[in-house]
Amino acid sequence: MSLKLGVPSKGRLMDKTFDWFAKRGLTLSRTGSEREYAGRVDGIDGVELVLLSASEVPRELAAGRIHLGVTGTDLLLEKLPRWEQQVEEVAPLGFGFADLILAVPQFWIDVDGLDDLDAVAARFRVDHGHRLRIATKYHRLVREFLGDAGVADYQLVDSQGATEGTVKNETAEMIADITSTGETLRANHLKILSDGLVLKSQATLWRSRTAKYEAEDKATLNQLRDLLDS
Repeated sequence: MSLKLGVPSKGRLMDKTFDWFAKRGLTLSRTGSEREYAGRVDGIDGVELVLLSASEVPRELAAGRIHLGVTGTDLLLEKLPRWEQQVEEVAPLGFGFADLILAVPQFWIDVDGLDDLDAVAARFRVDHGHRLRIATKYHRLVREFLGDAGVADYQLVDSQGATEGTVKNETAEMIADITSTGETLRANHLKILSDGLVLKSQATLWRSRTAKYEAEDKATLNQLRDLLDS
């Protein structure tokens, strides 16, 4: 057996993850061509590198097919209900920072916060005969956040593309999306609600609670934790 470590398979997230481990004495690298999702870990025995998309990591952790995985807080909390029972946070990695926020059109000058949104949403349903539409990829997190805030008259519209463009395209009235600088929001004439921060996210290393750990796996995990803490 060996511990399986799942990391993002491409882009800046992969590069920064490789750098983070390298600073702690572990060399992560691809093996084979760029199209092959295979890799290796040097600096410790008994750890196997598995290259995945960041969105696949939560599912693989929950299923116990990988023991450790790197993905954003936003993706893990969105995809895993009762996540604390399925995974454990090992370490925040200090990059991949982004905020999941609620944003409305800038011309909604009377809408600053969630209380204003609740009133507008109720009025919108009366005026238009359907609920105010919020475009998002984060249905679970947004629904829980708005429920806690007492906002009810809305419907979530699934967005898998450029969420910021849905208001301009008239497929939604507002959005809930990840942002790091806010530039794309401003370019699309959107503003963040004053109390519309749903979640602060960053790349994080997680451990599966559901994976099987043989005695040698537990020893390797302890050795790995010591290296990461040093």
